[in-house]
Amino acid sequence: MAWMLSRVLMLVLGTGVAGGLGYWLGEWMRMPQLAAALAAAAAVILMAVWDAARAHRLVTWLRGDQNDDAPRLGGLWGEMAYRVERGLRDRERRYDRERQQLEQFLLAIEASPNGVILLDGQDHIQWCNVVAGDHFSLDPQRDKLQRITNLVRYPAFVSYLQNGNFQQPLTLTNTRAKSTLQVLVRDYGVGGESRKLVLSLDVTDRERNEAMRRDFVANVSHEIRTPLTVLAGFIETMASLQLTEAERKRVLHLMQQQTTRMQTLVGDLLTLAQLEGSPRPAADHWIALDPVLARVGPDAQALSNGRHELVCERQTGVELAGVETEILSAIANLVSNAVRYTPEGGRIELQWRWTPDHGGETWVIDTGPGIAREHLRRLTERSYRVDGSRSRDTGGTGLGLSIVKHVVQRHGGELRIDSEPGKGSSFRLKFPATRVRLADSPAMGDEAAPAALAGGEGL
Repeated sequence: MAWMLSRVLMLVLGTGVAGGLGYWLGEWMRMPQLAAALAAAAAVILMAVWDAARAHRLVTWLRGDQNDDAPRLGGLWGEMAYRVERGLRDRERRYDRERQQLEQFLLAIEASPNGVILLDGQDHIQWCNVVAGDHFSLDPQRDKLQRITNLVRYPAFVSYLQNGNFQQPLTLTNTRAKSTLQVLVRDYGVGGESRKLVLSLDVTDRERNEAMRRDFVANVSHEIRTPLTVLAGFIETMASLQLTEAERKRVLHLMQQQTTRMQTLVGDLLTLAQLEGSPRPAADHWIALDPVLARVGPDAQALSNGRHELVCERQTGVELAGVETEILSAIANLVSNAVRYTPEGGRIELQWRWTPDHGGETWVIDTGPGIAREHLRRLTERSYRVDGSRSRDTGGTGLGLSIVKHVVQRHGGELRIDSEPGKGSSFRLKFPATRVRLADSPAMGDEAAPAALAGGEGL
């Protein structure tokens, strides 16, 4: 009520001043009635001019952008200016808070691994994040307000969007990018305005892993079923037929082969499960490489039985940080594969080489038939075979290279394969410098490796 008190006070003061002037003028002119009328008129005019001036200042501020403070007028107009200014500032603060919340929300969606597109009632793009743009080949800025069916022209997607039945997700295969998308649409909106939320997820890896799992189960089932069928047939034969001693020994030998084959397969499966479920080997437990190579050599000679030329390096003077049994298993798998697949008279080499980055590599090189380029990237998949019948004839389980890959990755390295049909193959186990050193050296490879490189050792 302060504005009312100030207004009454100004009215009283103005009337008093105007009345005093009118009284003085009336006494001077000897006309009291005219003096009273002039006094009243002067008071009204003074108040009107004063109010008009303050109202003009307020209107001028309102017509502007209101970035400056409201005029400090006092009275009724001052109260109005204060209330208007406070309302504007409160609205600006609410707008800023809502804008910041919207920005944070959009940033959170932008960070999502899923694609997100917001559509209006006519399927125009209101907003989309970068992931969705990548999934559907959209530009988040350029394509805004465009109808999505004019830009994403997969017939299955257009039909899915127009039918309005979004109970089940849609799976799209992008043949150009060789990727698989899972698309889910949800209706939303307020005030009777229908909108759509389009979610997309790249499930390429999941689909590939699922396919690999199905193939793996099918291959393992087939691998086990085959020797079981053979064993069942031999057991039935021995139970129902009278066999000579030579026939009985032959049947028992074949049964032993099939039993060994199943044992090897189960052993490889258990090894894979153990590798996948155990922590990474410690980087401070050092093992000598030479005893490992010394154990691999005789096994390779026994498997070859004199059919190949075997060159196995044994004096490397190298120590590796890791688990001896795992490294032995990886190298033995590579050498045994080379022996199995290299024709009689071929050459197989097992070497150690230092790398320029002070790490090291174990090489297994053969003069076998080689492998076509399209098979190289899939060789480490479980049970993948370039030639299934030939693999079974050689006694392989299809899990060896998968075991090798897991072992070297657990030791911080990688498996590299180079091969061409008719030119043999080379398999390299590359170990990082932090897991390689010369024997009896406290260094982790950084100081020891250059000496070996300079002296030509280890080859």
